[in-house]
Amino acid sequence: MAALAMDEPATEKDAIAEGLLDLLKPSVQQLDLHVHSMRESQVELREHIDNLASELGRINEHQKVSLDLDPYVKKLLNARRRVVLVNNILQNAQERLRRLNHNVAKETARRKTMLEASGAFITRPSGKP
Repeated sequence: MAALAMDEPATEKDAIAEGLLDLLKPSVQQLDLHVHSMRESQVELREHIDNLASELGRINEHQKVSLDLDPYVKKLLNARRRVVLVNNILQNAQERLRRLNHNVAKETARRKTMLEASGAFITRPSGKP
C-alpha cells in the first residue's frame, strides 16, 4: 500500500508531463509549417528582386536617354540583402523548431513507454478533480 502511494505522485507527474507534451506538439508542428512557408516566400521574393535588378540593368543599358537607375538597383540589392537576412533568421528558427519537435516526440515516446511498463494508468475517482 505504501509503494502505491509513492508511485502515485510520480505517475501523476508523468501524466501531466505527457499532457503538456501532447499539448505543445501540434503547436510546434504548426509553427514549423508556417516558418517553412515563410522561408519559401522569402526565397521567391529574393528571386523576384534579383530578376527585377537584372531587368533594370538591361533597361538602363538599352536606353538612349541617360536615366540613372543605379540608386534603384542599389535599393533593390539592399532589400535583397534584408530578405536574405530574414531568411537566415527563419532558417535558424525552423531548425530550432525541428529540434524541439524531435525532442517532444522523443520525450512523449519515452514517457509512454515508461507508463506502459509501469502497468496501468492510475485513474482518479470521479468525485475528485
